[in-house]
Amino acid sequence: MTNLTARDRSEELAEALCVEIVEGRLRPGEKLNESDLAKRLDVSRGPIREALKRLAERNLVVVSPNAGARVVRPSLPDILNLMEVRENLEAVAAKLAAIHMTPNEKKNLRNLFEAHAVAVAAAEDGSYLQPPEDLDFHYMIIKAARNPILFKILCRDLYPQLRMSRRAHKAVPGRGKRALEEHRRILVAIEEGDPESAEMLMRKHIAAARAGLQNLSEYF
Repeated sequence: MTNLTARDRSEELAEALCVEIVEGRLRPGEKLNESDLAKRLDVSRGPIREALKRLAERNLVVVSPNAGARVVRPSLPDILNLMEVRENLEAVAAKLAAIHMTPNEKKNLRNLFEAHAVAVAAAEDGSYLQPPEDLDFHYMIIKAARNPILFKILCRDLYPQLRMSRRAHKAVPGRGKRALEEHRRILVAIEEGDPESAEMLMRKHIAAARAGLQNLSEYF
């Protein structure tokens, strides 16, 4: 990190901490001590403080003048509201992807789906927990929509918050296999270049995921 500007350094630290939060290594509600983080990440407290401010802007961290910084503890209403926004934005992304996705991108999406199908079949509980970013079915579709504003809103601003709740879907019986089948239908619509069907199927897919979370208040 020695050749980075202060801004770049704090952004890199923010991304590293974002990954730890999303993956659950930093737990919801956990206190984030600047000195401890600086020592662990081998930087001074200044860049850590700036990184925490960046994470607060993305609603991943809560900073209080008296209590310091803590990982956000999202409530069920928060997640349901995010899912409502996601439903509408990702429907547009799927529609655009069906228009713009190249044959090679379609092949990569098909290969990713098949890899996910193998993983779901091997999971004892039938859960469907996708890896981050390029190995995420939704991420690949949003990227193929060719709309940088849509990409920023969904992948940078909303997804880290939403990924914190994904494990809650394990508590919804059969949701993993149903989600996989919904992905298959979206994939076929995109492969066939059918934007209207891709949009409709994505909307139904996320609405179903949202409905599955509505009765899981004990998880949050």
